Amino acid sequence: MEILRTPDERFDSLPGYPFAPHYADVPRGEGSGTLRMHYVDEGPGDGEVVLMLHGEPSWSYLYRKMIPIIVDAGHRAVAADLVGFGRSDKPAARTDYTFQRHVDWTWAMVEAAGLDAITLVCQDWGGLIGLRLVAEHPDRFARVVAANTFLSTGDVPPGDAFMQWLRFSQEVDEFPAGGIVNMATVTDLAPDVVAAYDAPFPDESFKEGARQFPVLVPISPDDPASAANRAAWDVLTKWERPFLTAFSDSDPITRGGDLALQSMIPGARGVAHTTIAGGGHFLQEDQGEALARAVVTFMTVHPAA
Repeated sequence: MEILRTPDERFDSLPGYPFAPHYADVPRGEGSGTLRMHYVDEGPGDGEVVLMLHGEPSWSYLYRKMIPIIVDAGHRAVAADLVGFGRSDKPAARTDYTFQRHVDWTWAMVEAAGLDAITLVCQDWGGLIGLRLVAEHPDRFARVVAANTFLSTGDVPPGDAFMQWLRFSQEVDEFPAGGIVNMATVTDLAPDVVAAYDAPFPDESFKEGARQFPVLVPISPDDPASAANRAAWDVLTKWERPFLTAFSDSDPITRGGDLALQSMIPGARGVAHTTIAGGGHFLQEDQGEALARAVVTFMTVHPAA
């Protein structure tokens, strides 16, 4: 497995992102050796853990508006960079990336960072990976906040918006990570913010993980990840710990997913679910402060058992 690593200087002086890097070595999943996985770790070490998992093609920079609010509330804010993104290592071949490896890599980072009694905040692919982790390690999670995400099994055909995105992601000559984030927000991002989303990718060779993510979403019942995701749903449909949906009001890709989660997961009952007004798919960019406040309120109203 050939590994690419983005030079550190590409992350210097990014707007609104003053956080010190932390790293965990996680097993590659093929032969010997490890990958370096990056995460932000801010706030008191004994605070309640809030683990934030990003989606495609963003990185922990997406949570920069939320981290200070969560820390100010006395919590430990951890925002991971999935393998292939941000400051984490980037396997060079698309075939190096599978759904199961992303789950395994991310869990290995959770273990290395010593995270427990976790409040998961997940969006986009952060939910596909994060909800699998909740189902496979339910005792390690105290609460879940799901924002613009779902755990698909391929048993229900995807919507037109996702299929359009899938075709675009595979056919576009140059994969414009920062431009994609900008297109999926309601607000128009400043050029230096768009550039920050491009920072992890010095050239197209660093984008194989980003290119591969869309084709890893199960869209047919016999997808390689379908059986494991169905097994996860067997657990999630019995999950009774607090589960909040905080979807935005302007995301065509995940629209309606919040209602499905609320109806299927017992822990969502009796929770004051919220719709984040003025947010696109990447609601952390459009309304990060509002989402952070919703997370803090949810944790206060539903204390960990």
